[in-house]
Amino acid sequence: MRMIKTTAVAIGLLMSALAQAHPKLLSSTPAEGANGAAPGKIELHFSESLMTQFSGAKLVMTEMPGMVHSPMPMKAKVSGGSDPKTMVITPLSPLPAGTYKVEWRAVSSDTHPITGNVTFKVK
Repeated sequence: MRMIKTTAVAIGLLMSALAQAHPKLLSSTPAEGANGAAPGKIELHFSESLMTQFSGAKLVMTEMPGMVHSPMPMKAKVSGGSDPKTMVITPLSPLPAGTYKVEWRAVSSDTHPITGNVTFKVK
């Protein structure tokens, strides 16, 4: 009986460690829901180091006054930051006033992709 309990505890600890290995978005600049000046770059900060060859993001304008066709993809460069836990999205031209969404995909050493998005507004 003691062997079964020990095995169950070991499996539980292993599963817990594996679950924690997935990257989680900790913060972004601009922050979720921010409303301000056009950023020169957007930074996403994760809980784990990213495998940049499998991670990425796209920047989409979702709304602006008079916008007929939405969403509208915005050209941007996506790269790793100086910190391996950071993804940097750099728009290739200044962002006009409107609402934007960064749709990201993060992969860490466990190779399990996690996706999400961050929305912000430019005045």
